[in-house]
Amino acid sequence: MNKPFLHIVAEDIYNRFGNDLTDIAIIFNNKRPITYLKKHLADVYGKAIWSPQFFTIQEFFKQASDAAEASQLSQFFYLFQLHNEQLVAEGAEPETLEEFYPIAEIILSDFGQLDYELVDIDHIYMELYDTTKIDITFQHFTAEQQHFIRQFWQSFSIAGHSGLQQRFLKLWKRLPKLYKAFKQKLTQEKQLNYPTLYRNLVEGHVAHPDFIQRYKKVLFVGFNALSKAEVHLFQKWQEEGRALFYFDADAYYMDDVQQEAGLFIRRNIKSYGLVNALGESPNILGNRNTTVQLYACTGKNSQTKILHDVLEASGLPDQSAAILLADESLLVPLLQSLPDVKPNITTGYPLTQSPIYGLLNLWMDVQGEISHHHRLKIPFQYIETFVNHPLTSVSMTERERLLKDITDKQLFEVDIDMITIASSVFPRFFKPLTNPSALIPTLVHLLDSLLASIAAHDRISQIDSNLLIETKKVLNQLKQGIDNIAPTSIAFQIGLIRKAIAPINSAIEGDPLNGLQIMGLLESRCLNFDQVYILGANEGVLPKTSSSPTFLPNSLRRAYDLPVLENQDALSAYLFYRHFQYSNRLHVFYNSLVDESSTGEESRFIKQLQFESNFHFVVHTQQQTIRFPENSKELVIPKEGAIWHQLWNTFIVEKKKLAATALTTYLQSPLQFFLKYVAEIKEPPTISHEFEMNRLGTVIHNVMETILKPYKGLADFTPTKVLKTKLPEIDELVVREIGLQYHTEITSVDVLNSMQRIMHKIASAYINVYLQYDMEHYKAFRIIELENTEDYTFDFPILINGKEETIRLFGIIDRVDEVLTHDNQVRTRIVDYKTGSDSVEFKNLEKVFSPNTENKALVQTLFYAYVFEQVTGRKQLEPHLYVARRMREEGTLFRGKEILEAETLTFVKEEFITFLRNTLEEIFNSDIPFRHSPESMVYPSDPYTLFYRNAVEDVEE
Repeated sequence: MNKPFLHIVAEDIYNRFGNDLTDIAIIFNNKRPITYLKKHLADVYGKAIWSPQFFTIQEFFKQASDAAEASQLSQFFYLFQLHNEQLVAEGAEPETLEEFYPIAEIILSDFGQLDYELVDIDHIYMELYDTTKIDITFQHFTAEQQHFIRQFWQSFSIAGHSGLQQRFLKLWKRLPKLYKAFKQKLTQEKQLNYPTLYRNLVEGHVAHPDFIQRYKKVLFVGFNALSKAEVHLFQKWQEEGRALFYFDADAYYMDDVQQEAGLFIRRNIKSYGLVNALGESPNILGNRNTTVQLYACTGKNSQTKILHDVLEASGLPDQSAAILLADESLLVPLLQSLPDVKPNITTGYPLTQSPIYGLLNLWMDVQGEISHHHRLKIPFQYIETFVNHPLTSVSMTERERLLKDITDKQLFEVDIDMITIASSVFPRFFKPLTNPSALIPTLVHLLDSLLASIAAHDRISQIDSNLLIETKKVLNQLKQGIDNIAPTSIAFQIGLIRKAIAPINSAIEGDPLNGLQIMGLLESRCLNFDQVYILGANEGVLPKTSSSPTFLPNSLRRAYDLPVLENQDALSAYLFYRHFQYSNRLHVFYNSLVDESSTGEESRFIKQLQFESNFHFVVHTQQQTIRFPENSKELVIPKEGAIWHQLWNTFIVEKKKLAATALTTYLQSPLQFFLKYVAEIKEPPTISHEFEMNRLGTVIHNVMETILKPYKGLADFTPTKVLKTKLPEIDELVVREIGLQYHTEITSVDVLNSMQRIMHKIASAYINVYLQYDMEHYKAFRIIELENTEDYTFDFPILINGKEETIRLFGIIDRVDEVLTHDNQVRTRIVDYKTGSDSVEFKNLEKVFSPNTENKALVQTLFYAYVFEQVTGRKQLEPHLYVARRMREEGTLFRGKEILEAETLTFVKEEFITFLRNTLEEIFNSDIPFRHSPESMVYPSDPYTLFYRNAVEDVEE
């Protein structure tokens, strides 16, 4: 590798100044290169010496003033007060903090840029309409600059202005006064911001204008794009013989005016007359034919995964190496993908990616609901997130109790008064604030509790400590600013807090000189590494295709020579190209997928080098193969060993009752039968956002039982017209039953949530249909059995391994009755209520009595009828199915080629008994394992689907 830039600087310092470095100041744009230059100086000198003094440019300029630096938040609040004072003076209504905040950042940014570039504030914000005034006022501008000025103002010269233009012109007229008042306020508070300091330095309005005389020589190292203020000061100090400039440049882009990477250094040397202390730039880039590995990755985060593989394959670097993030949002995915290495990361771990932010954000969401909107209930997800968060320290017992309570009651929203979490370090997390001013102090208290909790459970990490302290600092600044203005809403404070704490990060310090360095591309100025890995080298990211928001239109920016998008491009090109001057191993990664956030193209800087230079690019395209489901083994459970023992013991020895649902489950999927009834794997408790048909069915069954119970066991028939008196009671009965289902006392429809209201409407409508049907089709009824879940069991004989054993069948009888038809016939019925898409119709019995039965309801109803007949001795029960949406058109009796009335049932029941015996004997046939039936429908809501999904995939293949 060629000598690093800072090593060359160190050699020049040695040759120029020898051992006399005590009065030398060395200035960088940022802190990172200082450590590296110190190392190179130690290597060059080879002995102990008095160190020169090192500064960043802002630290160096700060010596000219005694004022303190104003925080960004302080500046915002100053601006807000001053702007409203001006509005009142104009006779206009003052703006709220919420209204002003979006434009304040833009105004501050514009003010700063105008200061850096020494633009005359009154000129740029003048209210001009005609070209005569333009010609007079701007006669010192070049023709091109005057063209841009006219171009801008002509857009406002059309007769009449839109409301937006009027507002814009008023704002522009106000801004010069606001600028001066803002600067006065900073002076009054004995504070400054850096743009002000830069302008004051140029104009001589500082406490120590000659501060540079403290140093024999000032060395400015690695500067590129300079503001007008910097140019003015640098030229002045160069003329006075006090300043030297070390520009890191290459003739490849310096000598070719088409190369945007050299734009600023060319300007510094040729237009501004700054002299490069290192002399002519070497032509390194043009003479290199190094191989560059270019990786086209399928996805943004996959870049970090590919980098992991590259690092693993090549071994962790023993030379200096850096991962440069053109896209800094890749930091967290990168940290999750790195091999076992301790990197040095000064880019910083972002607060927004930490568990701390998750907790703060949750608290702000909760307070937005209960304190701003004054809601008494919050979504259950907030509580679920809180109790499962790693920093809340909720005990396992309390977590399970709270989640079980929410699940049992199916609480989509939870009353905040019922939320008590004593075991957490944040017992008042779900308590509303007394007033908006308590928001920030309460949040600071939460941070203090968090700090104490983490320290008590474990030694707090430096990262967490830094994040918490920085967040507290920002919140206290916010509190101070908000206290000085009119009251603000909780919602706005939350928005302000989120914006203020979003940039907070904590450095992850390692060895800054050895091992793997991770940094943003801008941080890599002046630094060189043997190996470089650049992530996020996409067009649109490198360079960016958007600039910061501004109230200064592009035509005016060009007229006043303010930075435009092309300047950003030139700086990005320079930062990218300079690593190609020095590094031996170059790896560049980009996202080749096209989506809403990615062009799918590599940066044009890469294309330029491919086309113009001698670098040899080896392109690696990540092949994202079309992945068919792997031929993973289907889950098959043989009936042997412990499995057979469990099956035998459960149903033969212990006589566990086998219900109709178990039978139909087996017909749908033998594997699911095993999971539910043999292995007894329970479905996890959940809160469903979807409509729960099983819960609706329970409500309907129980309300029907309540209505019919007074008539059970009566010797005489009851006229069906009595059911008409029950119709007005349905609504109240349904509401009460829904309350019972959700373990909550509910006495009014108004208390029901939206899902429960839907359930109420459907249940009431269905029950109305059932009662109306009975009144229309029968004269009278007699209830024989009703919702009996205890008494109907029957030991059914089957052969297992040639020996007769019995299985205890169990029937849940919804309703058995005798009805008197209008032609005075008495029929004995067994009735099942269904709320789904079941039907009384079927094609043929072969398809009913088979695996994956075509009519599950018929199998279940025949099962109930058979058990009831065996227990009671009653015969000729007709199987009826009440399906509200179909019973008016189809009736309630099952029908195939003929209706299954009492007279035609004998054959069907005999067929069913044979089918039942064969199915049960198959369950206990040790040669037939439990496996999923591939023809069966797999429903997305089926909690067991993961167990037998492979069987479906294998069949599809």
